[in-house]
Amino acid sequence: MAISNYLDTRLVLFLETESRDQAIGQLIALLDTHGKLKNRPLFEQSIFEREKVVSTGIGLGVAVPHAKLSGYEDFFIAIGIQKKKGIEWNALDRSPVHFVFLIGGPDSKQTEYLKILSHLTMAIKSEERRKKLLRSDTAEGVLALFAGC
Repeated sequence: MAISNYLDTRLVLFLETESRDQAIGQLIALLDTHGKLKNRPLFEQSIFEREKVVSTGIGLGVAVPHAKLSGYEDFFIAIGIQKKKGIEWNALDRSPVHFVFLIGGPDSKQTEYLKILSHLTMAIKSEERRKKLLRSDTAEGVLALFAGC
């Protein structure tokens, strides 16, 4: 299992917003545009309900909003990168978020989901990788940084 299996160059977005809700909305719109969502309003509701429970800002400038719903076969990840001053996300370490990994997929595959989270967490712990992500200008460049992860 590798993070790169869940990534797609069409699902990388360089964010200009400084708003958490706008960033999430833009990534959801991107997923919807590329046919990943079966029910956009339900998916969107699930993402925002999860944010109300506890912030998905996990620290190190990273947020991992997610929703697991019935009717999905596979997981997918949309990546948002905000290069400027970051997004206020009420993260655990109070740092602004520069990297958003929005995960969606089936509610019936909890073990696979936990493996995705684990691999993603390990990958983004690398300060060098985070610096390179901020310097990336293309979706291909972003995905190349996750090759083998």
